[in-house]
Amino acid sequence: MQYLLQVRLEQVRRELLQADPTTAAVQTIARRWGFAHLGRFSAAYRNAYGEYPRNTLRR
Repeated sequence: MQYLLQVRLEQVRRELLQADPTTAAVQTIARRWGFAHLGRFSAAYRNAYGEYPRNTLRR
């Protein structure tokens, strides 16, 4: 299960880095990769990458 979580987080990060921050939403991208509970997703993302997903999107 940990491997699948890691793969899904990597895919979300890839999309966030490529997305236009004026039109993309973290929620939409996270749900596309199967994250239903956004609070848990955000915590897992921060643990994995040291920043919140919204910060990655704004780069």
